[in-house]
Amino acid sequence: MASIFSKIVAGEIPSYKCAEDENYYAFLDINPVNEGHTLVIPKHEVNYIFDLENEEYAGLWQFAKKVAKALKVAVPCERIGVAVLGLEVPHCHIHLVPINTEGDMNFKNKKDVPAEQMAAIAEKVFEQFSKL
Repeated sequence: MASIFSKIVAGEIPSYKCAEDENYYAFLDINPVNEGHTLVIPKHEVNYIFDLENEEYAGLWQFAKKVAKALKVAVPCERIGVAVLGLEVPHCHIHLVPINTEGDMNFKNKKDVPAEQMAAIAEKVFEQFSKL
């Protein structure tokens, strides 16, 4: 059975797309810990990040780096925090979170970001990503 992330990649479930290439996809987390919280995934479904083949693993991180640069411009912040948890969805993913303090990475605190604001953020990230 396909994961919810595979369904997002296939267009079966809508998302706030931030970036995409032939192998990877980035979109806003609908339960963000901070405004601009983005998930970066391989389009190829693999449950555990360390089960990716070496080339795909390296490519995922290179793609995430480009997304992080675009995200930092779109959502001004001190840094882009990075986390790989992978327990809630059986499809490996990298969390990119705009932060100003370490407390901004608390995954127990979720923010309510209105849909129109989510769409605007995703559009800004997509624009910045396209320039890189």
